[in-house]
Amino acid sequence: MSAAEKITGKAPGDATCALVRDKGRAVLHLGGRWIVFTIGPLERQLAQYAPKAVEAIDLSGVDELDTTGAGEILRLSRRLAPKGDSLIIEGAQPSHERLLELVARQKVKPEPKKQSSWLVTQLSLIGHKSVENLKQLGNLLVFLGQTLAVGFSVLRAPRRMRFTATVNLMEEVWVRALPIVGTLVFLIGVVLAYQGVEQLKRFGAQAFTVDMVGLSVLREIGVLLTAIIVAGRSGSAFTAQIGTMKVNLEVDAMSTMGLNPIEVLVLPRILALVLTMPLLVFFADIMGLLGGALACWLFLDYTLPQYLDRLQDVADIRHFWVGLIKAPVFAAVVAIVGCYEGLQVTGSAESVGKLTTKSVVESIFLVIILDAAFSIMFVSIGI
Repeated sequence: MSAAEKITGKAPGDATCALVRDKGRAVLHLGGRWIVFTIGPLERQLAQYAPKAVEAIDLSGVDELDTTGAGEILRLSRRLAPKGDSLIIEGAQPSHERLLELVARQKVKPEPKKQSSWLVTQLSLIGHKSVENLKQLGNLLVFLGQTLAVGFSVLRAPRRMRFTATVNLMEEVWVRALPIVGTLVFLIGVVLAYQGVEQLKRFGAQAFTVDMVGLSVLREIGVLLTAIIVAGRSGSAFTAQIGTMKVNLEVDAMSTMGLNPIEVLVLPRILALVLTMPLLVFFADIMGLLGGALACWLFLDYTLPQYLDRLQDVADIRHFWVGLIKAPVFAAVVAIVGCYEGLQVTGSAESVGKLTTKSVVESIFLVIILDAAFSIMFVSIGI
């Protein structure tokens, strides 16, 4: 048995290493089979040898060597040598010497990282995000087309429509949303009127506060705030419900049974939201105007009859219809985005959370874009 085997206690054939004194030098004797399957257990032992503590590496005891073992020996010689140098490797068989030389020549340097300016990086990021958003918009339009196709087929056979599910969803997205919608829009009406009084008082035009509140609530604030609240409440619920069904493979089970998920899950939600959104907007308009009435009573000493008379003079019915016309469109956008993102969920709970957040952000973004488009269109045609 060799000196290395006595010190390490390794069985013959395993990769071994031992630090011995030979003629006044500290020599690291390697032995056994230095191949990919045997050198793993030596990693901790090799890491204990400090740099400059070894003067040479002896390979006379190595019986078998492959490229992995040769690479490990070369790394060891560079690590233990003084900086910028490598240890003497001696005692190697001719075949092992040739393998070590071959591995030493195969120095693969990592590809240098390309340095880009801050402006180029930001422009590249904007470009990638723009392409992603365009692809997402295209996917939503494709989903809209599929939904319309299924909807027209259901119209030809009304018995396929799930009226019970639609009525239940109408209760969820309408009746249970009334408190939160009414409270928030009422408070916004109070704040809007208060700020109007404070700003217009500088010019002695406090009476125009009623005009500002009436037009703002009826044309923009009522429908926009309602759509945002519905996107955060009902749109996210649609995504979470359908996404959970997707995770539990219920959607796949429907498809296996011959049921169309769009017909079963998507159409009732779109129909429920499109039918109830105008009612929510009507309620929001009333609450917003009442909030403005409260602020005008507190800060302008307007009685409710005076407030209503002034409101009737400045806000005719066309302003009410301008806001109400937007409601079904916003509802359809919120429902379609919520259902689409729910159907994109993969098999994990994390995916449900991410896509629920994404559906709310996309819905609010699209609602605001459409609201701006509607405003420009109505102004251009003189409404």
